[in-house]
This record gives sequence, structure tokens and C-alpha cells, in this order.
Amino acid sequence: MKLQLSHPAGINLITAYGDGFVEINRERRSTSLILLPDHLADWPVARFDDLAAGSLAGLVELRPSLVLLGTGRRHRFPRPDLYRDLVAAGIGLEHMDTGAACRTYNILAGEGRAVAAALIVED
Repeated sequence: MKLQLSHPAGINLITAYGDGFVEINRERRSTSLILLPDHLADWPVARFDDLAAGSLAGLVELRPSLVLLGTGRRHRFPRPDLYRDLVAAGIGLEHMDTGAACRTYNILAGEGRAVAAALIVED
């Protein structure tokens, strides 16, 4: 799906997504990633089943107020131990399929919110 929106200067936005890719500022990525308005990094979680305790812990130091976990093609529910570090730091977590996380991220980032997306990109 291609997304059309006005692009506030200087922030990362998702410009398209589909099976096997997410496009950030018109640059296609084919691996899972961590995305914030001012940060973009690869994330070594290829499938939902690869999530382990600590997979989301690195987000704590980035200090978002909310993390959107894109669980792949379908919505899946993570075990509580996977996001314990976020809860302890007072960071909210919402989980949804990756497409919904992409759309939600753009809305919140466009509003200037301190949002992070941890997106599982599946082939």
C-alpha cells in the first residue's frame, strides 16, 4: 500500500508497505526495523516467534511515550515478559499487524508525538 501524506520536514515517515517491505521516506527496507521520527535502525527479529525477552529493551533508552509493535501479516499477542522493560519505564505498548502499525505510526509521528514502531517485516 502506498501512503500519500504531507511530509513534515526532518522526520521519518512510512511512505509505503507491503509483503516483504516497508518504505521509509521513499527508501525500501526488506528487514524488520525500529523507527522513530528521528531514528531508524535494523531490528534482528525476522518473525514474531523470534521475539525474546529483551527484544524491545533497547527502546527504553530512546524514550518514546508509546511503542507500536507490528507483529507481521497478522495481529498476534506478545507475552508480557517481552515488554516488561517498557512497562517498568512507563512506556506504553500497542500491538497490531504491521500494516496497522505503519498507518498508526504515521498519524502519531505527524502529530509530533514521541512514538516508536518496532516493525516485523515478513516475506
